[in-house]
Amino acid sequence: MGGYEDLDRLAAAARAELVREIELSGAWTADPVWREAFAAVPRHLFVPYYYVGVRGGYERRWGEHPDREARERWVRGAYADAPLATRMRDGELLSSSSQPSLMAMMLVELDVRDGDRVLEIGAGTGYNAALLAHRLRDDDLVTTVDLDPEITESARRHLDAAGHHPVVVTGDGARGVPERAPYDRILATCALPSVPTAWPAQCRPGGRILTPLATGLLVLTVRDAGYAEGRFLPTPAFFVPLRGADRPGPELPGLGGVPRRARENDLFRFLLALSRGGLDPQEAYALWERENAPRRERYGITVSGERSWAWLDDPDGPYAWPFA
Repeated sequence: MGGYEDLDRLAAAARAELVREIELSGAWTADPVWREAFAAVPRHLFVPYYYVGVRGGYERRWGEHPDREARERWVRGAYADAPLATRMRDGELLSSSSQPSLMAMMLVELDVRDGDRVLEIGAGTGYNAALLAHRLRDDDLVTTVDLDPEITESARRHLDAAGHHPVVVTGDGARGVPERAPYDRILATCALPSVPTAWPAQCRPGGRILTPLATGLLVLTVRDAGYAEGRFLPTPAFFVPLRGADRPGPELPGLGGVPRRARENDLFRFLLALSRGGLDPQEAYALWERENAPRRERYGITVSGERSWAWLDDPDGPYAWPFA
């Protein structure tokens, strides 16, 4: 392989293999229309360079590398079912392209219908917005927002190269994009410490919000401008924090009396993250033990105006606490 036409053929083959891999994960069982979107949208156009971890730091892979084999490694890596670090600063990850199979699962859970208006929080590379625009067959139905002007500018370039032109806004995603509201769906691709009150207010009644929260994925149904409620999906999820939002504080003190098997358990750590401001670690451990290590999907969040609370099994049940 020598020229860039060969790279295009390699990209097409790698994309087809990625689609098969996602299909085997079962992500499209509920909504196979997303298969066509992932088959059509070229991910490599959205990651002209990315970073992979190597001993001692990171290696930059890019599509314009003068070495043919290096370009081939770049394009194959672009279609790996893995997250890709796309923007680093002083060793801190600022932006990434999420794992495609996780993106597929989230898009299916978003339950997008023809004609829906969608707001994406966290523009990233623009790849997710392109998938949404392709699925909806109308770029104007998709709005994506990010605080960093460098990120939004590069997302616009990538989207243009792929032939999509959704609305890309530079702004604070926690405030939403009120001038484009109301939305039928809101999807966050970055982690937040809480659900911003602006999101339900900008969503139509019956609309859906999907956001990473407390190392999980929360799906809320909006009842009205001031109220939304829903449960977590079973899948753990770790995303880059929303820039401009308050980051979660340090781990709560008082873990000395909690057995090591709990401290190192993913489900207990999820409960700890979910209980900040409402349960101390000893209370959280007692609940975790009493309820036999509840899985993520047993927990939920209710947002009512400025108040939010987390709960286990039932928002009106015995296990509910304020969510900071």
